[in-house]
Amino acid sequence: MARILIAEDERDIRELINFTLTFAGHTLTLAPNGEEALRLAQEIVPDLIMMDVRMPKMTGYEACRAMKQIERIRDIPVVFLSAKGQDDEIQTGLDAGAIRYILKPFSPEELTQQVNEILQQIGVQ
Repeated sequence: MARILIAEDERDIRELINFTLTFAGHTLTLAPNGEEALRLAQEIVPDLIMMDVRMPKMTGYEACRAMKQIERIRDIPVVFLSAKGQDDEIQTGLDAGAIRYILKPFSPEELTQQVNEILQQIGVQ
């Protein structure tokens, strides 16, 4: 299964994602903000990075843009998790380098299904 880095500042949501995707068989690393996600991504080089958009220290957009500048991690797919689903928000995320935008709230089943779809697209099972 995949190694997934989750960056989410709300502990309850972070733990829900952790529980859901660990139960689905993935190995997770958790970060409370974008700055920590940027550091951890370089350390563990995950298969997939999922980030909230609005976080302290460094937003998901800022972290994603920074990741895309670092050769070692630039090709890791990034997915944004956000309650903000306006077209301009989604476009900003895609422009920053994300491959998908998952809207909150989501059910555990929906999250697992979307993650599995993404992993299949990128060739990680």
